[in-house]
Amino acid sequence: MTGGQPTPDRIMRLINGYWATGVLGAAAAHSLFTHLEAGADTASRLAAAAGISTRGAQTLLDGLVSLELVELRDGGYRNTAEASAFLVAGRPVCLGSFAQLKLAHMGALATLPDVVRAGGPVTDATVEVADNPHWEKLVQAIAAQSVPVATAAADLLRVAEAGEISILDVGGGSGIYSAIWLGLNPAARATQLDWAPINAIARRLVAEKGVADRLTCVDGDFHHADFGGGYDIAVYSHIAHQESPQDNMALFAKLRAALKPGGTLVVCDFVVDDDRSGPPFALLFAAEMLLKSKQGSTWRQADYHEWLTKAGFDDVSFHPTPSPAALIFAR
Repeated sequence: MTGGQPTPDRIMRLINGYWATGVLGAAAAHSLFTHLEAGADTASRLAAAAGISTRGAQTLLDGLVSLELVELRDGGYRNTAEASAFLVAGRPVCLGSFAQLKLAHMGALATLPDVVRAGGPVTDATVEVADNPHWEKLVQAIAAQSVPVATAAADLLRVAEAGEISILDVGGGSGIYSAIWLGLNPAARATQLDWAPINAIARRLVAEKGVADRLTCVDGDFHHADFGGGYDIAVYSHIAHQESPQDNMALFAKLRAALKPGGTLVVCDFVVDDDRSGPPFALLFAAEMLLKSKQGSTWRQADYHEWLTKAGFDDVSFHPTPSPAALIFAR
């Protein structure tokens, strides 16, 4: 507002929001944050370290300063604390590969007006194709996002102190929950049910963590596969947003039957307030599901409570995490 009158500044920044995705994705592609962390504090030094042009380095630095991911101090550039924590290669929660993935996805947004008109994807639904190359990159890129959430869930459930427990991870993707939880508890065992190409990724990650001997992967489609039974904990992470209400309710009932009496279902997802006033990330993410799934969305707390109660769970609780996702525990 200027003199009590609205200005177009914020709308201009939103219209050009793709610049942020472009600058961040390009910076991650050339490991700029990693080189900055190592002391390349000028455009020329950064260009030499990254093997890019000085003009290109300066342009990215200007953009990153604008995005408040890099700061200029005493004539030199350095990462902000946020960039240092989440964009330096090799760190367990590095989101650099995810930034590059989203840069590659930008073109698909041009179809959103047609998708809105149709009420869903105008081509194949990305999240419903098992052998889609989309998964190979996405599953690995989003693993870092799940590290703080899986760690928070482990703390709340006291996984490290739980002794001989059996864990079922349905649609477990990268296997990050199993990797972290088995690392915390040497007596625990885990089973992951997912498509074969995804399980291959999980086996690699869990092997890197040194706990592969306690992970069993079952290849299959969780909509139709038998979950078995006798599990202490079941995990349903970032699956609900791509499923319809009917499928979520059916899967929750299957998960309830797979748990021991008193067992816990852990759901992780972007959860919307009941009045749909927030949170901002969860509200925006619904557009991703409209673009990529036939019936998915971001669901309200009330939706999860209703589905889980109907599936036979008596105790449903919601917990914030150090990420845009929330944890839901159902017992």
